[in-house]
Amino acid sequence: QVQLVESGGGLLQAGGSLRLSCAASGRTFSNYVMGWFRQAPGKEREFVAAISWSGGNTRYADSVKGRFTISRDNAKNTVYLQMNSLKPEDTAVYYCAAARTFGVTTNPAAYDYWGQGTQVTVSS
Repeated sequence: QVQLVESGGGLLQAGGSLRLSCAASGRTFSNYVMGWFRQAPGKEREFVAAISWSGGNTRYADSVKGRFTISRDNAKNTVYLQMNSLKPEDTAVYYCAAARTFGVTTNPAAYDYWGQGTQVTVSS
């Protein structure tokens, strides 16, 4: 079992930056691919970014590429999502998730554990 707790969400204006954190506890954090997903009101949950066990491989949704950066600190059991140049369309609840998979995956069905989410609201 892995427990995930997100933090760092908030309300800010377009163009601003936020860093989300996801603290993990339970099983060995470094064994899991970690991902960030988001869900806006009335929309499906969508992939944002994912990172491999070692942090050497990352993947991003096209909509956030060049603006968001995912990273992890296995010593602290934490994964981060640095979000820059935020846009109103980035407004959503952001979830972190853990997957016991061999490679980085964008498929939410592959993720075994999910956090409760943190709200990010970007005003224009």
